[in-house]
Amino acid sequence: MAETMAGATTVAARGKVTALKDGVVRFTPSGTNYELHLLVAPGFAAAAGRLVQGSIRVQARKVWTVPSGGNFISPIFGPPRTIQGRVRSISDREIVVHAGTSIVVDLPAQDTGYDLASGPIAVGAIVNVVAMPGARFEPVTK
Repeated sequence: MAETMAGATTVAARGKVTALKDGVVRFTPSGTNYELHLLVAPGFAAAAGRLVQGSIRVQARKVWTVPSGGNFISPIFGPPRTIQGRVRSISDREIVVHAGTSIVVDLPAQDTGYDLASGPIAVGAIVNVVAMPGARFEPVTK
């Protein structure tokens, strides 16, 4: 990887909780039409319609660098499976990708989890991430 920055997990996503059931939160990031279904820690309690902050975290199955394209999360409704956007920060084991909202991506451990055809992963580069099941929301504690 080209650059390293500390504190990747300090980037918080802001948005509203629209529902919470059986350990899954429906989270709508501010300024988007997304409704992300994310696992939450036991004991998390937020009323529907409440504004919250936290980290959205996914484990990457595969990371590509791409030459161009927009920022998006797919599907629009449900657990995130594909995330594409610009890299905001990098550490040894994770990157923060801005794809409509900030998402912390835990990087693959194996070299086969990367396809860097459009250059190294660097701050400002566009990456496409295929996420493993189990995207989660980690609320900011004050």
